[in-house]
Amino acid sequence: MEELTISQVAQRAGIRTSAIRYYESVNILPTPRRINGRRRYDASILDRLSFIQIAQQAGFTVAEMQVIFNGLGDTPLSQRWQTLAHKKLAEVDALINRAHGMKRLLEEGLRCGCLDLADCIDCVVANCQSPNNN
Repeated sequence: MEELTISQVAQRAGIRTSAIRYYESVNILPTPRRINGRRRYDASILDRLSFIQIAQQAGFTVAEMQVIFNGLGDTPLSQRWQTLAHKKLAEVDALINRAHGMKRLLEEGLRCGCLDLADCIDCVVANCQSPNNN
């Protein structure tokens, strides 16, 4: 089976060699075998790196990826993923709600024509708290 150097892995995965070393240091990637002190990877490492990139795009932290890859006891991978995905979805929903609130506040601020700060604050706060501004 073909063995790859860290440079080859980085190039094929589209990431830096320092990222690969970091993933190894936090136990997201397994420690590769070494020949004359140089890392040698099985080509299957590319699949794992692809999965890491997908997990990052989904917003998973390094700690969460450690749970996904290294598990909690005998919990199957699919169950670990689903547990973390449900938690992440709740975080994303909260983030979306916060972003909607920020947008509403900014839009109300753009409608403000007040000449002093006290009136402006009252104007923006009153409009953002009214029940018909969702």
